[in-house]
Amino acid sequence: MLAEALTFLRRHLDEQLRVRLGGSQDDAAGDKVVFLDGDKMDPISFQLNAVTTLLINIEEERILRGADPHVRQAEDGSRQRVQPDIRLILYVLFVARFKKYESAWQHLSMIVEHLQSTRVFEPGTAPELPEGIERLILELVTLGFAEQNEVWNALRTTHHPSVLYRVKLVAYRDRRPAEAPIIVDTQRELGRLP
Repeated sequence: MLAEALTFLRRHLDEQLRVRLGGSQDDAAGDKVVFLDGDKMDPISFQLNAVTTLLINIEEERILRGADPHVRQAEDGSRQRVQPDIRLILYVLFVARFKKYESAWQHLSMIVEHLQSTRVFEPGTAPELPEGIERLILELVTLGFAEQNEVWNALRTTHHPSVLYRVKLVAYRDRRPAEAPIIVDTQRELGRLP
């Protein structure tokens, strides 16, 4: 699920940049948005003349849990016992590395502009969204100087023009529900404490 979501974002943004910059859709060598090269991970080396998509953190979204997270009602009306959905927040860093400094900011500006107008991706609005992903919601994240310093120190590389997004998705859902027992009678006993 994570790979599909990140691949969708990379392809979608690559296509948007190609359209805006007038590139060919079939020119893989001229990708505008790329992933890190697996051979260049320590230390990290960002591809020249491209925007690199980098997942820097994953956390669980706990605020949107249901009141009864272990019971779900099936389509036929029966109740099922399931494990609660795991909703994830992905922190995705887009890093631009270009020979011309202004080109890096131009590419990042186009990404921010596009994601400002298209913050939610759903199957109805983005038919290329992979099956199993109900929705992706993107929010721009602003880091303070100390937090930026920590990110770039952890990456063990020099600072490059970049922008950070929080991507929310329902990532994992229990696919093997069990029948939930129906409570028909309860008993209470009250007594005095000695």
